[in-house]
Amino acid sequence: MHTRPIQDRIDWLLDLSRTHSERFCDPENHLARQRYQAEHSTEIIALKCMDGRIHLPHATQTPLGIIRPFRNLGGIFDLGWPYLGDLLADMVSDSIRQGRRVLVIITYHFSRGDTARGCAGFNCDHEAALAHAQGIKAQVEAIFGAGHQSVYPLVCGFETDEDALILHNKADNRLDLSTLVSVQHPDLPARLEAMFTDMPGQVRHDLMPLLAGNIRHIAEIRSSNRELAVEHREWTLCVGRGFDFLHVPNIALIIGPFSPDLSHPIQKAAGIIQGNMDKGRIPDDGFLLLSSAPYQEPGPDRARAEMKARFMADFTATVIRDCQPQLAEKMISRTAILNWPTRRLEVFE
Repeated sequence: MHTRPIQDRIDWLLDLSRTHSERFCDPENHLARQRYQAEHSTEIIALKCMDGRIHLPHATQTPLGIIRPFRNLGGIFDLGWPYLGDLLADMVSDSIRQGRRVLVIITYHFSRGDTARGCAGFNCDHEAALAHAQGIKAQVEAIFGAGHQSVYPLVCGFETDEDALILHNKADNRLDLSTLVSVQHPDLPARLEAMFTDMPGQVRHDLMPLLAGNIRHIAEIRSSNRELAVEHREWTLCVGRGFDFLHVPNIALIIGPFSPDLSHPIQKAAGIIQGNMDKGRIPDDGFLLLSSAPYQEPGPDRARAEMKARFMADFTATVIRDCQPQLAEKMISRTAILNWPTRRLEVFE
């Protein structure tokens, strides 16, 4: 798909979003979510990189819609950012009012096979990415408390060659799930309790299906001999929220609307796409700027989402024209809103 004409690629991407919505709304998937949430009450939030390889529902064999994602270039977040902090606080408050605890999974990613397959946001520096994740954990504790009885921050590595999770406790002892595939581990719940003595029992209970699913997934990866995605070949720049369907490697650079200064990540993403064209990794016939904002209900909420999406499209286009004028001439812009209950992307411009 990377070598097809730009319009073919755009059509393919929009078809991908429709397929994602259909899967999300499928009766079996809908009932699976309801059944899962009845058995596992913990609200799960994941902070993660824009990289399409970081697909936690797929890697943990968890029903779609259970893990609430926050995605940003490089997995770089700061809870001091007003919009991000308010959004996270509102989600936590809603869950607590419903009697639910919250697990915040703070991810970083790397490749064991090749450092160059690591996180571009940290220049493939594994330790720098981990240190940033630890810093976010400290911020979560500063806001919601270090006792972890209501909100539990969990630093979790994602090794992209095998989609393996690595859990870090407060002493930075590590539970690497890639080491648990070849033998049976009925003692996994006990090991989890020993490593995370401050984790409430309900949260441990609700984390266990993700770990068991990841162990099964790693075994399937090893038996499939899948090809590893090495090169950056992104041809889409996504700004906003509502891009969960884009869990495809090396397709898109996703910038969440969280930082007070969006110009810096936009400039960096535009530079990556221009570099992909310059090096012949993608055709130079165009790239897609896709802006999106989610809404819950018709009326003012939907109208506000349209306004936000338009603003982000205009702002991003202006930044690209200033920093990459030649690339701007090849920009094809699509503006959309996302119906959150159905995950349906509605392109209106």
